[in-house]
Amino acid sequence: MPAVSRAKIMPNNSNVHDNPSPRPAEPDGSLTRIRTILLRLASALLLTCALLAQPAPNDAAQGEKLFRSHCAHCHGPRGEGGRGAVLATTAFRHAADEAALLRIIRRGIPGTEMPGTPFSDRQAQQTASFVRSLGRAAAETRPVPGDAARGRALYETKGNCAGCHTLSGRGQPVGPDLAGIGARTGAAYLREALLDPSKDVPAGFLQMRLTTSQGRRLTAVRINEDTFSLQVRDLSGNTHSFWKSELADIQKDFGKSPMPAYGSLLTPSEVDDLVAYMVSLR
Repeated sequence: MPAVSRAKIMPNNSNVHDNPSPRPAEPDGSLTRIRTILLRLASALLLTCALLAQPAPNDAAQGEKLFRSHCAHCHGPRGEGGRGAVLATTAFRHAADEAALLRIIRRGIPGTEMPGTPFSDRQAQQTASFVRSLGRAAAETRPVPGDAARGRALYETKGNCAGCHTLSGRGQPVGPDLAGIGARTGAAYLREALLDPSKDVPAGFLQMRLTTSQGRRLTAVRINEDTFSLQVRDLSGNTHSFWKSELADIQKDFGKSPMPAYGSLLTPSEVDDLVAYMVSLR
């Protein structure tokens, strides 16, 4: 039997050295690059959102300009209140959130003297931004003088305010209801209304002087009027309804209030007390 060559049966050890065992695979470089790009995009997005949340300087200036031209007449140039509500506050009675504030700016408040505006969405947002900035300032830079407790006593006695105004369901509805008057108007406006009530008569309270066909005379505040009829409330709070054909004369006293000027009825300190009381009604 022929001898078998040793070289043919020996293992070829050259493969061991030429092909070592494979090492664990390293991370793919493309995946690392993708992760880096995504992290940078996320950071850029967060930065953009933060910047958008802050009003641009020109938006703030435009919001103030819109406020002064459309809102300051009633609310005061710094939101201190006047015929309209105090806006230099962090909480609003009718606007619990930003959406409600924008809606009021655009549409107004039905049943009140607050009208809507012709603002675009951006203009409404600019105005709302300025209004919010007013809340970061003091509503009244100086404390209101007077004593609210003494003012309440004056309201119920010497002032006889309940003879023409209602508050908490008490009084006569000849003039405006005073519930929440401290939140709806400013201290300066309330003082002016006491001292010179005919300077700015509230809408919906037109004084009229009527004479019937029988010669009866009546001073009252108009409730409703159409072509043929008229409904009024006299200064004692009683309501009257007339056909206009029953009236010999109808006089409308625009810009005149049936409310007396309290400067001649109260001392200056008593006026301070009464204003302090009304400011406290929020």
